[in-house]
Amino acid sequence: MKNRNLTLFGIIFFVFGISVFCSFKQKQPAKPNIIFLLADDLRYNALGCRGNTIVKTPAIDQLAYNGTLFTNAYVTTPICSVSRVSILSGQFANRHGINDFSTNFTDSARANNYPEVLRRNGYYTGFIGKYGVGMKMPVEDFDYWKGFEGQGVYFYKDKDGKQIHSSDLMANQALEFLNTRDKSKPFCLSVSFKAPHVQDGSPIHNGYIYSPFYENDYSKETIPNALNADDKYYLSFPEIFRENIGIKNEARVRWDLRFSTPEKYQESVKSYYRLITGMDAAVKQIVDELKKKGLEKNTIIIFSSDNGYSLGDHGLEGKWYAHDVSLRSVTIVYDGRHPQDKHNNEDLVLNVDIAPTILDYAGVKIPAGMQGQSLKPLVEGKKTEWRQDFYYSHLLETEGEKSKVYIPKSEGIIGKDYKYARYYNGNNPDQYFYEELFNRTTDPLEIDNRSNDAERAVLKSEMVGKMKKYRESLK
Repeated sequence: MKNRNLTLFGIIFFVFGISVFCSFKQKQPAKPNIIFLLADDLRYNALGCRGNTIVKTPAIDQLAYNGTLFTNAYVTTPICSVSRVSILSGQFANRHGINDFSTNFTDSARANNYPEVLRRNGYYTGFIGKYGVGMKMPVEDFDYWKGFEGQGVYFYKDKDGKQIHSSDLMANQALEFLNTRDKSKPFCLSVSFKAPHVQDGSPIHNGYIYSPFYENDYSKETIPNALNADDKYYLSFPEIFRENIGIKNEARVRWDLRFSTPEKYQESVKSYYRLITGMDAAVKQIVDELKKKGLEKNTIIIFSSDNGYSLGDHGLEGKWYAHDVSLRSVTIVYDGRHPQDKHNNEDLVLNVDIAPTILDYAGVKIPAGMQGQSLKPLVEGKKTEWRQDFYYSHLLETEGEKSKVYIPKSEGIIGKDYKYARYYNGNNPDQYFYEELFNRTTDPLEIDNRSNDAERAVLKSEMVGKMKKYRESLK
C-alpha cells in the first residue's frame, strides 16, 4: 500500500512538474526574428528621414520614424568588400585582414560571423543578394541561399523568363523565404541589395540602371549640385593625389564619366535616386509581408549601408576616402516589439557594431573576437559608455600600371569635433604625402584643411598619436 501511494505521488508530481514547465515555457518571450537590410553605396543623406526633400523613401523612413535613427553612423573602411567583412564579423580590417575583393574568409573566421553563430544557436538563416566577400560563396552555412558573387547585374530572368530588376527579385526571394522557412525556429534573414551601386562599364543611365517603373520619378526635378563640387576643391588636392605614374585618381575618372557636365550630373543623380526608390519599394514589400503573417511584432529590422557615396563632392565620384560622404553611413534599428516615436541617437556607431547588435537581440553570446558594441542599449535609451572617436583605414592594393587604377591608401581618426586623415602609396602609412584636418562642427563640407595650422599642431599631434595606437591595438 505504501509503495502504491509513493507511485501515485510520483505520477502526480511528474504531471504537475510537466504542466508547470509547459506553462513556464509558454510564458517566456519567443526569441525575436531579425531582418538585416543592407544597401550598397547609399549616401547617408539620400533618404527622406535624413532630410532629403527630393528622393522618395517612405518605407525606410517609416522604420526610422518608429525606431531609432543613428545620425552619426559610419563605416570603418569605405569600400564594399572590406566593409561587408566588418559587418559580418564585427571586426576592424586590422583584425580580419581582408583588404581586397578576392580573399575568402577562413573557415574558422566564417564560423564566428553572425549568421553562422545564429544558426548554431537555433536560428533559421537566409541570405539574399550581394555577398561581396571573396570568391567562395558560403552556401552551406545558410538554410536559404540566394546570394551571388561579385557585383551582380541589375536585370535577371524570373521563373517565367521575364526580365526582373534585382531589387524586385530580392523582394520576391525574401517573401519566398518567409513563406518556406522552418516555422518552429526564429529566423534571421540578410538581404544585401545591389542598389544603388553603379553598374560599372554600362552606359545605360550612366550605370545607374533602374527599373523602367521609375522612369518618370524626378523627371521634373532639378537636382542641386553639391556645395563643394567646384573644380577648385578638386584642384586643392596635391598633384600626387590626383595622378600617380600617369594614372588619374579613379574617383576622378568616374567623376568624368558621370558628373562632369550638367547633363551627366542630372541623369546620374536622378537615376541613383530611382534605384533608391526601387529599393525602398522592396523594403515595403518585406515589411507588408511581415504584417500579413503577424510577424512584425516579434521582428527586429536593421537597415544600413556598406559605405557612403560621393555625388561629385570634392570633384570626385565613389567612396574610398576620409570625407563624410564616403565614410558616413545609414543605420536604423526598428524593434517591432517596442515601436516608438522617432528617436534619433547622435552617438558614433559603426559597421562593426551590426554583428554584435544582431547577436545581442537574439540573446546569443557575442564571440570574444568581435570588436564592435551592441546598439541595443542605445536603442533602449540606457546609459552606457560609448566611443568618442574611431579609427578608419582603406588599404586596398591597386596595381598601378597593370590595372590602370589609382586609389591612394589612407587612414585616419574621426572624433565628434575633429577629423584627421593621411594619404599614402606603398605599405608604410607613416610615409604619407598628404594630410587633412577638419573641424567637423564649423566645416561640415570639409573644405578648410587645417592640417598645417600652427595653432592646431598640438591637436594634430594628439590625434596622430591616438591613431597610431588604434592601428596596433585593433589587430
